[in-house]
Amino acid sequence: MEKQVAVRRLDLGYIVRPAAEAGTDRPRVEPVLGYLVRHEHGLLLFDTGIGAVDPATESHYRPRRRPLEAALADAGLTPADVSVVVNCHLHFDHCGGNPLFNGTPIVVQTTELAAARGGGYTMDALVDCPGATYRELTGEAELWPGVWIIPTPGHTEGHQSLVIRQADGTVVLAGQAHDFASDFASEHMAHRATQDGLEPPLPAYRPWMERLTAFDPRRVLFAHDSSVWEPSVPDQAAHPTPTPMSSCRATGLPLTDTGTEQRNSRER
Repeated sequence: MEKQVAVRRLDLGYIVRPAAEAGTDRPRVEPVLGYLVRHEHGLLLFDTGIGAVDPATESHYRPRRRPLEAALADAGLTPADVSVVVNCHLHFDHCGGNPLFNGTPIVVQTTELAAARGGGYTMDALVDCPGATYRELTGEAELWPGVWIIPTPGHTEGHQSLVIRQADGTVVLAGQAHDFASDFASEHMAHRATQDGLEPPLPAYRPWMERLTAFDPRRVLFAHDSSVWEPSVPDQAAHPTPTPMSSCRATGLPLTDTGTEQRNSRER
């Protein structure tokens, strides 16, 4: 019998994206969301909220922070209860609470960590904070049984998403792979039309959509959209079990361990 894996969304505040970035004639207020995954192997935290930034970035995005400690307390937890942190990427509104996790494994793609340390990308104090213990991945991995990390580059080259097998279907924590559930829906339908053999022209979709679709997701959740994507016609067949390309089993996380060092930066 499949053990229940619980997913809980955390409200970590919001940012105000300027009109020029939002692609509209007015600013857009976007939630900043994290997720807790309770698994028999431990407690996973996906994204850690909005961190401290320089005055220019503060003025640009006008963030309103909800402390991660408060969000965890609402779930009856503290940072010490978290077994592993996974950041979809390392912009300041996704890794802001990482300094709370001294010694706790933080799982990132190698390309993402390298970019974050390259300057002009994020806030250095959030990346190489005291006690930061990175576990680097190059590509896909099964972190715990039924919990996969899947590279989903686009917003950043090292962006990654989390796939979680639950008793009632698969959940994808997509981070900022798409800004909105509607964007994911559009690309999902483009992939479906292509698979159905429709003749071009058809809309493009990102190469990793093929991989996420193979997990037959029942729900897809996002970092900056409270909406949830669900399939229009759920498949009632048994869930397929995708074969991961690599594996890093729960206990010990046998991945590259990188220490801390300082540099310079910004970003969202």
